[in-house]
Amino acid sequence: MPSVAIDPANADEYASQSKLLQEFTNVPTIDKAWIFKSGNANTSRAMFIVRQVDLLTNKERMMVLSSHISKASEDSVDFQWSPFPVEMNGASAVVPSPSGLKLLVVRNKENDSPTVLEIWGPALLEKEIHVPQSVHGSVYTDGWFEGISWNHDESMIAYVAEEPPLEKPVFNYLGFKKEGSSEKDFNSWKGQGDWEEGWGETYSKKRNPSLFVVSINSGEVRPVKGIPRSLSVGQVVWAPSTSKANNSLVFVGWSIENGPQKTPRKLGIKYCYNRPCALYGIGDPFQDQSSSESSNGNEDVVNSAINLTQDLGSAFCPRFSPNGKYLVFVSARNAVESGAHIATDSLHRIVWPSDGLLHHSLDIIDVVSLHLTGTILLARTYFCCINAHAFYNQHSILN
Repeated sequence: MPSVAIDPANADEYASQSKLLQEFTNVPTIDKAWIFKSGNANTSRAMFIVRQVDLLTNKERMMVLSSHISKASEDSVDFQWSPFPVEMNGASAVVPSPSGLKLLVVRNKENDSPTVLEIWGPALLEKEIHVPQSVHGSVYTDGWFEGISWNHDESMIAYVAEEPPLEKPVFNYLGFKKEGSSEKDFNSWKGQGDWEEGWGETYSKKRNPSLFVVSINSGEVRPVKGIPRSLSVGQVVWAPSTSKANNSLVFVGWSIENGPQKTPRKLGIKYCYNRPCALYGIGDPFQDQSSSESSNGNEDVVNSAINLTQDLGSAFCPRFSPNGKYLVFVSARNAVESGAHIATDSLHRIVWPSDGLLHHSLDIIDVVSLHLTGTILLARTYFCCINAHAFYNQHSILN
C-alpha cells in the first residue's frame, strides 16, 4: 500500500514548529558557575558549566566556559570570555576545587565498568582513579542525592555513589552453595537475592546512595562506615576544619523506615518534599584511627552517624558560612507534617561548635521570618534548596 503524502498545510506547520524548536534548543543554559579569587583584588576568574540540547541523540551536551572578570568601574564589571567553550565528552560531572587549581571530572561507565575519577591540574591530568563495581557503582549526579565536596586542603573528595552490588545466593544441582562461585562456573547459577524497593522514577534500577571519600594523594577510595543501611545519603559537605578535631562530614539522610508502620515513602522523592529526612554528621574515614579505637576494638561504634536535627522532621541542603561559624539548611517540615507534596519551606541555622566535635544537642535557630520579597534570608518560601555558594557575606545569602 503506497504511503500517504503529507498535507501541504501540515508540512508548513511542521517546518515552522521545527524551526522554532531549533531556535529554542540552540540557546545554551548555564547549569553551574564558580568564581575564584586571583592575586589582583580587582580581577577574578570564573568557570561555567554550560548545557545545550542535542536533538538527534535526545541528550544534553556539557561544556566548560571560562572568563576573567575585572572591575571596570565602581558600578560595572567586565567579562573577558574564552573564545570557545570546551565540550566534556563522556563526563557525568565536573567540579573544581575551592582554589580553582584542581578539577575533578567524573565519568560513569556502563556495563559494570569501573567509574573513573580524573584529577586535573592547571596544564595536565594529574591522576586517573578507576573505581571497580566491588567498591561502588555510578556516582550520583542527579542534583538531589548528588553531593561532591572537596575538603579544605584539597587532598580529599567526598561524594555519593551507588553502593556495591549485594552478594547473590548461588545454587547448583545439590541446592544452595554456601561458598559461592565464579562467573565462569557453568555448574551453578545465581539467584536474584532479596527484593528491595528503589527510589523509582529517575532512580529506577539504581542502588542505594552511599557515602565515599577518595584520597587524592594515594588514589584510595573508602566507604564511610557507621551509617545505617536504612539511610539513603546525599548532599554531603565537609565541615570546617579545626585544630582540635579531625575532619568531619555533614550529609542528608533519608530513612526507609518512617512512622509506626515503618513505611519507606520512597516514590516521588525528587519532586515531593514530604519525605522525612535529617542532617547527620560523621568522621572522615581517613582520620587517625587511634582516636577511634574503643575497648572492644569496634570502630563503627565510635565513628557512627550523629543526627544533628532530631527535633525537625525535615532538614536538607546544608551550607556552611564562609567563616565556618554557621550551618544553614532548609526544612520542609510543613510538608512532612501535613502530608502535602510541597508546602512553604523554612530556613534554619546551627551555630557550629568551635571545637568541631559532633553531638546531638546542637541548638537549631529559626531564621527571622521576612516577607516574600525575593531578597535575602527568606524563612517561609518555596525555594527547594540553597545555592552551593549563596553567601555573599558572613551573615547573608542570596538565592
